[in-house]
Amino acid sequence: MKTRPQQRLAAAAIALACAVASTVSASAQAAKETEAGVMIGPVSGLPVPRYVSLKAGKVYVRLGPTKDYPVAYVYRRAGEPVEITAEYDNWRRIRDSEGSEGWVWHSLLSGRRTALIAPWAKEEALPIRVKASANERTAARLEPKVLVEVRRCDGQWCRVEGDGFDGFIEQGRLWGIYPGERFD
Repeated sequence: MKTRPQQRLAAAAIALACAVASTVSASAQAAKETEAGVMIGPVSGLPVPRYVSLKAGKVYVRLGPTKDYPVAYVYRRAGEPVEITAEYDNWRRIRDSEGSEGWVWHSLLSGRRTALIAPWAKEEALPIRVKASANERTAARLEPKVLVEVRRCDGQWCRVEGDGFDGFIEQGRLWGIYPGERFD
């Protein structure tokens, strides 16, 4: 049985959790839509959702957007692509290629574009072409889940680089790039 101070503390903790949850929900939904139909994050002013990469080699992912929430898991691979799905203050809710979600501190993320080679493919090594065409010579073959730097995408093909390779891959074979997305 709890003493009266413990009961007050428990009630205060529940009230705080409810307040944070409602604030997080309201803030996460407060993204504004542009005329083009793009949702803009309420904190960063950048599109939400958007792909970014992990800046650090060790990133703690929490169950909620404060350090008061427990750590759900830890990433240990700098450069891993993740998708920002919501913003709350200096926290970003992210999703990885396996669908896991959680909250990370904004400064642990980078705008550097990376992608994973077809993480849904089981064993098939995919060709990296010397030019953006399926008829071009193969420069390398990469296994699923290989991390690549994405230099540019034209909506169909992306130029990717990595340890010992540089070439083009069909955009639909990358996780970390939206279908039809273009950038230089």
